[in-house]
Amino acid sequence: MITIDGNGAVASVAFRTSEVIAIYPITPSSTMAEQADAWAGNGLKNVWGDVPRVVEMQSEAGAIGAVHGALQTGALSTSFTSSQGLLLMIPTLYKLAGQLMPFVLHVAARTVATHALSIFGDHSDVMAVRQTGCAMLCA
Repeated sequence: MITIDGNGAVASVAFRTSEVIAIYPITPSSTMAEQADAWAGNGLKNVWGDVPRVVEMQSEAGAIGAVHGALQTGALSTSFTSSQGLLLMIPTLYKLAGQLMPFVLHVAARTVATHALSIFGDHSDVMAVRQTGCAMLCA
């Protein structure tokens, strides 16, 4: 038995069930992206026997745009984000929900900083995307 934290568990499942992983590091979800990138670099394969393509984008908006593009080609795609990063993804989340594109966005919930940098956990980022039409499962 090995002991891992929540980010490690999420990264493991996401990596093994994805073909394309678009990343842009933002705490506290950075470790998920870093692990996926390291595994791809080491040649670890997903459940279909392929090494997922991990692409680091220039912003969170770019990461969700890359997910959208990969989904359009039929690739199983995912990304990781939190806080302000999730807010930058909202326009594309509307598009993905409207097109009924299936994907998983892994969110490490963190407070949305309104006046200074905040590292505290709450669900203000997740609550900001309720109206996009995306189905949400929380654990």
